[in-house]
Amino acid sequence: MAEPIAQRLIDTLSERELTLATAETDTGGLIGHWITDIPGCSKVWIGGASPYHNYPKIDLIGVSRDLLREHGSVSEEAAVAMARGVRDTLNADIGIAETGITGPTGGSDSRPVGTVWIACVGPGDRVHAERQVWDSDREGNKRLTAERCVELVLEAAQAQDQASSGA
Repeated sequence: MAEPIAQRLIDTLSERELTLATAETDTGGLIGHWITDIPGCSKVWIGGASPYHNYPKIDLIGVSRDLLREHGSVSEEAAVAMARGVRDTLNADIGIAETGITGPTGGSDSRPVGTVWIACVGPGDRVHAERQVWDSDREGNKRLTAERCVELVLEAAQAQDQASSGA
């Protein structure tokens, strides 16, 4: 069953003739799953990657090895590079990426379980990145992350409207 927010995403991107590519580390493809439940999604969703380890981030979507070494895979810099990389690699208008520590283990004082960095790179190379720290279980963290990613894509599509209209 399709998520209502995914239907809104497909409708919004279709109306604006925008395409999307996804890089889903924590959610493991949950956004892509929601999208592909909706007939006609191929008009807007180019595809995605679920680069859980660093080497697919590097080899598949072009994230710099040095960037990952310097900032780590759970960082603003990594999330932005992933969003830009998947967008450019798949030739989409918008790229969304998330990377974090889903739990229940793997956290630290500076990056507790539930920490996620989400980045959206839209048309005109507009970037929005944010850090969230969810206080939920693994499934809850995945769902919250996927929902926030979709919300950011919707915001990027609206920003495109405002840029086009000169507002």
